[in-house]
Amino acid sequence: MPIIVNLDVMLARRKMRSRELAERIGIAEQNVSLLKSGKVKGVRFDTLEKICEILQCQPGDILEYRPDEPAK
Repeated sequence: MPIIVNLDVMLARRKMRSRELAERIGIAEQNVSLLKSGKVKGVRFDTLEKICEILQCQPGDILEYRPDEPAK
């Protein structure tokens, strides 16, 4: 998948656990885990906004686009 989720990196930089983030933004810890692993098809903008507010970052710090390598 060309969209990479760097939420685990931002959590580590802020010395915050997934559980604390989940509690502060009001979602289940399992959903934070799924988001960290990239196993979600999308994220609501209001959830992304809350994550950025809590982690004091920009959406681009969490989401990264890496195009798939072309088949040879």
